Amino acid sequence: MPESDLELLIRAAHGGGDIALGFFRSHNKVWDKGHDDPVSEADFAVDTYLRETLTAARPDYGWLSEETEDSEARLSCDSVFIVDPIDGTRAFVAGENTWAHSLAVARGGAVTAAVVFLPARDKLYTATLGGGAASNGTAITASEQRDLSGATLLASRPALDNRHWRAGIPPIERHFRPSLAYRLSLVGEGRFDAMLTLRDSWEWDIAAGALIAAEAGAHVSARDGTTLVFNTPQRLTPGVVAAPWALHEALRAELAI
Repeated sequence: MPESDLELLIRAAHGGGDIALGFFRSHNKVWDKGHDDPVSEADFAVDTYLRETLTAARPDYGWLSEETEDSEARLSCDSVFIVDPIDGTRAFVAGENTWAHSLAVARGGAVTAAVVFLPARDKLYTATLGGGAASNGTAITASEQRDLSGATLLASRPALDNRHWRAGIPPIERHFRPSLAYRLSLVGEGRFDAMLTLRDSWEWDIAAGALIAAEAGAHVSARDGTTLVFNTPQRLTPGVVAAPWALHEALRAELAI
């Protein structure tokens, strides 16, 4: 039986993890792409491996990755791989273990298969459209938190600036993880109630995690409440809000943007 897209992504993620761990906490050249945005030897090595492995298995799929020069050819493909070889490079370079490989397949603007893999934690999140989400093979479910009061929110510090909120910062408990893909997966796992990023977000950072969170029962949208669309010419989405439906609506109602 042919390998499914999810099986292919899982196999590739493990191979990428082996490569990344070979650089982790050891000699690893790092460059600054500008605006304190690091990229490392490991990013490029994993990107090359993933691109060669995935496109060899699916030569008719397009390719969109943070570390590969973009090509408009992907826009005419029915299916496209959307990949961040290392999401959380700053954490990777610092020797922290919360970086992830983010791998997704999108068709018609919607993600259909997704993997977020944290090799240093041996944590594998998976999802297929309509097939649910899992962590290391066990089904996961998002939180049932409804109210802002007491909710746990994964967000960067600037997101809780007063200017972003209609009536001041809501009574929520802020936490942070450097990888957007991991933040979305943690919401899907129910370990945190919600995640929020108000900045325009690169598709490769959120494609896989968005499906994992949604298939686990969270409502996932852009910051303005619109549906996320992938494989766009600009490669950006207008922020992300992920939370159980009632909490998602409560967050959206309080946002000033």
